[in-house]
Amino acid sequence: MEKLPRKLRQKLSARLVNDALRSLSSVEGLVDFSSNDYLGFARNQDLSKEISNYLTIKPQKSGATGSRLLSGNHSLYVELENFLKKHHKSESALVFNSGYDANVGFFSSVPQRGDIVLYDELVHASIRDGIQLGHAKSYKFAHNNIGDLSRHIERSRNVESEYEIYVVTESVFSMDGDSPDLQALANFCSDNGCHLIVDEAHATGIFGEGRDLTCQLGLEEQVFARIITFGKALGCHGAAILGSEALKNYLVNFARSLMYTTALPPHTIANLLVSYQYLKDVGSEKCQQLQQNIDYFKQQVEELGIAAIYIKSDSAIQCAIISGNSKVKSISAQLQLEGFDVRPILSPTVKEGEERLRFCLHAFNTKEEISRVLNTLKNELQ
Repeated sequence: MEKLPRKLRQKLSARLVNDALRSLSSVEGLVDFSSNDYLGFARNQDLSKEISNYLTIKPQKSGATGSRLLSGNHSLYVELENFLKKHHKSESALVFNSGYDANVGFFSSVPQRGDIVLYDELVHASIRDGIQLGHAKSYKFAHNNIGDLSRHIERSRNVESEYEIYVVTESVFSMDGDSPDLQALANFCSDNGCHLIVDEAHATGIFGEGRDLTCQLGLEEQVFARIITFGKALGCHGAAILGSEALKNYLVNFARSLMYTTALPPHTIANLLVSYQYLKDVGSEKCQQLQQNIDYFKQQVEELGIAAIYIKSDSAIQCAIISGNSKVKSISAQLQLEGFDVRPILSPTVKEGEERLRFCLHAFNTKEEISRVLNTLKNELQ
């Protein structure tokens, strides 16, 4: 640390004082209540064998060899993007290296100088980073609050003349696990001439028969762009932006996070193609198992009398508010000692006072595991 510039040392010291200093850790052998592997695809050995068989039948290079605009746009990209646009009921699909790259690429290039971006106050950091890199004006609106969004639009229209308004939300919020009234929001945006963007990261593969929440609600024509990601329910890596063919053409020309990075290697794209086929084959069963576990978790929370600390959520993300970095870290450490991988979410990632334990549920969790972890939590809270 001594070799760092003074201001960097001060920032690290402040994190240490607030018990918010992060470090890289690897926890193995514990019951998984932490990962985004909602359907268990990342750990599924049958799926791994199918991917190996695919690569045996269709051998691929080890690396992409360049950016997509140079040598990296191999034939599997075309196959995957053609599949994605049909499966997710979109006019086009454009694959990025990660959800972070997709959001940064979109929000730094699409909204133009003079335009306005209105984003839910709880959207992911990658969306905020992309907005900061762009030239549009941006304002946050109260979480899932269309009334507050409407007031922002009214104020903007009293000041600006020629501009576009982009409204940004998530279908399942990563830190709270709740969802907006997407139907009402889509109708509002249509009525007010706004472009709606939905980050579907935590809904991809789970809602809409293996698609996303936009598809489940039949809102494809009302959403300007969707960001889907493959590192969660699909158990892979990468992301895609779904939208019009014109939007895809624009992003290929102006999204710097696509233009200036080495493409995903062929074996990663092959992994995605096989995983999506596996999702079509067994996704309905896995999603049903996941939903049963969500229902059972919520039932147990009620029966144990600890529902008051939980944020209301119908998704695989269930969060217990435990204020204070030190306290939530201590309880997380105790749960890990008891064999459960439950991670604390600290401020400043969430607001001070809203620190939490974030439980991620999976299709492979058992009812016995859910009961034990919640009983352990209740004992730690007493």
